[in-house]
Amino acid sequence: MEKTLYIIRHGQTDLNLKGIVQGRGIDSPLNETGKKQAEAFYARYRNVDFDKIYTSTLLRTHQTVAPFTGLPTEQLAGLDEIGWGIYEGKEQTPEIMEGFADLTERWRMGELDRSVEGGETPNQLVTRQREALARILSRRDEKTVLICMHGRAMRVFLCLLIDRNIAAMDDFPHTNTALYKVHYNGRAFSIVDAYNIEHLAGLLAE
Repeated sequence: MEKTLYIIRHGQTDLNLKGIVQGRGIDSPLNETGKKQAEAFYARYRNVDFDKIYTSTLLRTHQTVAPFTGLPTEQLAGLDEIGWGIYEGKEQTPEIMEGFADLTERWRMGELDRSVEGGETPNQLVTRQREALARILSRRDEKTVLICMHGRAMRVFLCLLIDRNIAAMDDFPHTNTALYKVHYNGRAFSIVDAYNIEHLAGLLAE
């Protein structure tokens, strides 16, 4: 059973633009730039024969794939962003940025059971991502799928797919609606197109 996964991050939100932490607990909509990014992705990939679209449970992913009308869609909580706990909804102050930097450095060192107070650890995120992946792989008739998720979650998901240490999550760059195309040959996953942002020409500076 082979599959091709087109994995994208959601479009821009005002909170992205303002540097406010979102995470799993903040359900913000796309802003005008985010809607343009969604339309640009659609214009570039509308002729791909997607069998199914999978999104997180959060509005910003639903709005990003909205131009693909008529395709079956399914929400999976396993695709939600990591929970950022007490940081969610707050501006990235120097204090919070210092906390982020310390936490992500500890993650890179392999301390994957650490989290922000009230938030999720990478290992907890992987547990629910495994459930989502099992669901996607169980649909044997879906050969080509579009998956819309979130920045940190997408980085972890890519590590999970290609069997890379989760501590290496930050090796994967991302921006709003950036694409990773991943092929599954029935045994293993491989990234065949990494961080493709060609559809965003003219939009990245907005």
